[in-house]
Amino acid sequence: MPRIKANGLDIEYEDIGSPDDPMILLISGYMGQMTEWPDSFKQSLVDAGRRVVTFDNRDIGLTTAAEYPGLEETVPPPMEALMQGAAEGAPVHEQVPYVLDDMAADAAALIEALGADQADVLGLSMGGMIVQLMALNHPERVRTLIPVMTTSGDPELPPTSDDALEALTAEPEAETLEAIGDLAVQTYHVIGSHPDIRNSDAELRASAIADVQRANRPLGLARQFAALLAQPRWHERLGTVTQPTLVLHGAADRLINPEGGRDIARRIPNAEFEIIEKWGHDLPEKVVPVLLNRIIPFLGRTTPTGPANAD
Repeated sequence: MPRIKANGLDIEYEDIGSPDDPMILLISGYMGQMTEWPDSFKQSLVDAGRRVVTFDNRDIGLTTAAEYPGLEETVPPPMEALMQGAAEGAPVHEQVPYVLDDMAADAAALIEALGADQADVLGLSMGGMIVQLMALNHPERVRTLIPVMTTSGDPELPPTSDDALEALTAEPEAETLEAIGDLAVQTYHVIGSHPDIRNSDAELRASAIADVQRANRPLGLARQFAALLAQPRWHERLGTVTQPTLVLHGAADRLINPEGGRDIARRIPNAEFEIIEKWGHDLPEKVVPVLLNRIIPFLGRTTPTGPANAD
């Protein structure tokens, strides 16, 4: 895959489809490399007339911090301290290397670096938080907004269940590919979709092993999680978002309660919202056509066709 410099990073990305079509930028969640997007999902968007860009967020996959010396060795504060500080209203964002605002700036800079004025932005989980912050902080780069399986960040919303949080932050029993694969299966049995639509255990195991073979960056994951915990709240600003918005959430999501998605749609004027039955906190192949049946018509209603590059 190619790399491009944007916002002080060497960003690993993939760009498929016609450069003359409107860009859609797909933003992964916590721990998610750009390889998590199913080929069928990306190709269907291309077939629908979109230039599809995926990339590795900072500190994950093959994206590196070109202009931030020492970042790769920076150890963030313990999760418990950040959570307690945030609950007490302390300025914990000052204690971490970066927050989600910085990751939103990365994505906005990538759009510009790739020669587009704007993009439709679709983000999963933490990526869905990032796209909201793009719309708030960099509205000139966002044409339409699609937050998926995510939350407005309102602290009054139902919290993550203890078992789901434990599953997300669990570590493998050993530093072996077999243990990493086993942990992925265990994790998605807790936070993933109903067994009727969840990917098979073999697929979950193979995907986790492929990811760690591509890039294994445990400190980067810790810094990403710290960025998520330390991000200043943004829910009260969502009423200022003017871009067309589609919010999608799974009814079976135990990591981020569907009320998180509902709250985004309630706060953003004229936002569309849909809950999908049996869908959890994952992106199984069987849910791809269901999502596309919502996303492609939305883009057709809200996005122009034809050349979309900057002059």
